[in-house]
Amino acid sequence: MSPRWQSLLTTRPVLVERIPDGTPVDLAEGVEVQFAQAMGTAFTLVVRGQMLRLKGSDADAIGLEPPQGVVIPEHAGPDDVRDLVWEVLRSCYDPEIPVNIVELGLVYGCDIEPLGDGKVRVSIRMTLTAPGCGMGEVLADDICSKLLALPHVGDAAVEMVFDPPWDRSRMSEAALLTLGL
Repeated sequence: MSPRWQSLLTTRPVLVERIPDGTPVDLAEGVEVQFAQAMGTAFTLVVRGQMLRLKGSDADAIGLEPPQGVVIPEHAGPDDVRDLVWEVLRSCYDPEIPVNIVELGLVYGCDIEPLGDGKVRVSIRMTLTAPGCGMGEVLADDICSKLLALPHVGDAAVEMVFDPPWDRSRMSEAALLTLGL
């Protein structure tokens, strides 16, 4: 269970990313943070009115356990890659919105091409809810690192596209319900 809106203290210095521009910010040990949400494998914190994204691998810096990522079946083969890729994409969240990028309708395409030696290249085409969102690079890096951790994935790339522009009509019914729209 996550401690939503609970005040926590940083237990060590940690690098976070400012929302919405992705600028790195150093938090010192002993800084009071408000825990806003845990979505996917990252946390959204609020410090002095500023939203910040904390990587799940740094959960110990606020006294929490790292969130579990995608569970990979022990004998995942090349035929399982597409399903695992979509599972990974469903574990990625815009840090300001409690809905994953697939349900938000941000993923426009997913191509999987053989590289040889049993490896594949995964290419994702996606957009952002706003073209000027500074978290695009942070989100793309997060997606690529998660994809590269999958078995049989030898290369991963995320291309940001803005045509067609994103709007609420791309959201799933589940996303609309979650956001009360």
